[in-house]
Amino acid sequence: MGKLFVQQVVTLDGYASDAAGDMAYFADFAEWDEIDRDNLPWLDGLDRILLGATTYRLFLDYWPTPASADEIIAPRLNAMPKTVMSSTLDAAPWGDFAPAEIERGDAREAVRCLLRTDDLVLWGSISLMNTLLEAGLVDVLQLRILPVTLGSGRPLFTVPFRATLESVRTYGDLVVETYLPRTT
Repeated sequence: MGKLFVQQVVTLDGYASDAAGDMAYFADFAEWDEIDRDNLPWLDGLDRILLGATTYRLFLDYWPTPASADEIIAPRLNAMPKTVMSSTLDAAPWGDFAPAEIERGDAREAVRCLLRTDDLVLWGSISLMNTLLEAGLVDVLQLRILPVTLGSGRPLFTVPFRATLESVRTYGDLVVETYLPRTT
């Protein structure tokens, strides 16, 4: 049985984006290269990327393009198989790389099927993440906490979630916290 890892960027006040869905504050931090270097060996051990349709569109604008060529994780990220949960997309191209597969219907059941054979990572995709948290399908949740507050915006969590802190690592002003879900 595979595992579902979730990595999310969140502000100190718990928002995944501002009210308009913008994450411009994300680029203000220089620590991303160091985080990506540390993340690459772990990423090499995963089988598939899982995305919601909105995050897929955001990623498509950056990752499979020449602009991302100097990014440490770009070769691995672009080469990995991807699954997009969407009821609206007809195709999910990925630049010059293999297109993503589209899964429709019940996200919980689709992810259960993928987990029969694959270790997955979910980035962004806040609605999908909350659905999978509520269904008890998330094995590891990693929060990349940015030292900024927005005051309002899209909250990361919309469902109750209990966890045990597994580890904390700092990268300059950024904090990376890793949690394991608790069932009690």
